[in-house]
Amino acid sequence: MFKTGMIATLLATAFCAAGAHAAWTPDKPVEFVVTSGAGGGTDIFTRTIQSIIVKNKLMDAPIVVVNKGGGAGSEGYVYGASEQSNPYRVTFGTNNEYLLPLVAKMGYATESFTPVAAMALDEFLIWVNAKSPYKDAKGFIEAAKKGDGLRMGGSQSKDTDQTLVSIVSDATGAKFNYIPFKSGGEAAIQLAGGHIDSNVNNPNENIGQWKANMIRPLCVFSPKRMMAGPKVTKEMSWSDIPTCKESGIPVETYQMPRTIWLAAGVSPDVVAFYSSVMDKVRQTSEWKAYIEKTSQTETFMAGEDLRKYITQDTARAYGVFKREGWLAK
Repeated sequence: MFKTGMIATLLATAFCAAGAHAAWTPDKPVEFVVTSGAGGGTDIFTRTIQSIIVKNKLMDAPIVVVNKGGGAGSEGYVYGASEQSNPYRVTFGTNNEYLLPLVAKMGYATESFTPVAAMALDEFLIWVNAKSPYKDAKGFIEAAKKGDGLRMGGSQSKDTDQTLVSIVSDATGAKFNYIPFKSGGEAAIQLAGGHIDSNVNNPNENIGQWKANMIRPLCVFSPKRMMAGPKVTKEMSWSDIPTCKESGIPVETYQMPRTIWLAAGVSPDVVAFYSSVMDKVRQTSEWKAYIEKTSQTETFMAGEDLRKYITQDTARAYGVFKREGWLAK
């Protein structure tokens, strides 16, 4: 009995040790691929995570950040997927990973990647010039129903901004002349200068002009008001902005996830490792400071929750793309 018990104990110990040894960890430099240019939202997102990992020693392997932002991010996705099963290349982006292939022929497919995590949700707001006669979303929508439509600026065409404009137009009957710019930053400048009537920028893209009292927000496409915090202007904080639904626009939610991907074919151990690292990142004070500074909504999705979100988000966008005739042929 004693020998049998000893053997069982030794086998159990060996099994545990083998299991612990089998858990994958990187043992050479890891590339963090940014699907945007330097200084863009995805670049800041990626470099924030990289700095948190290094500062808190969440990974032993060094990290090299590589920007590949051409083609609305497609260059980065093509690069990220170019070596299937490569566990040392992590791609950072948004929902454009699975939406871009719907509207254009890309050098990669949605299935070329394995989702790791979504770390935050970017909010979208309707903004107008500070001198605009529109004081609330209801008045703005009513005005957009008349005449030839208002000029709505946004980042890129057939992308998240124009998709939202199409959703609002379809839900309300409002008419907009969508004007694409190279970035949300450019759309912010154009609105501040009075060259367009409105845009649907994320908070971080318009905050500088808002602080300068050059523009003002009308509503946010979120199921609840944004996180309370200090005043951005003399009169308002983010939490003072009403939701678009409470303002009479029948669109409750429109948000853009900040996502992380690995190439298809990596083992579950690799996905589990990076997902765990990202879960630790989001628990740090540095991450909470980033969320507050960028006025994003903190979230964390991985595994089945993330796959379900991607399926629902894709289905919604597909309906818009089909109605607008944007689907790739």
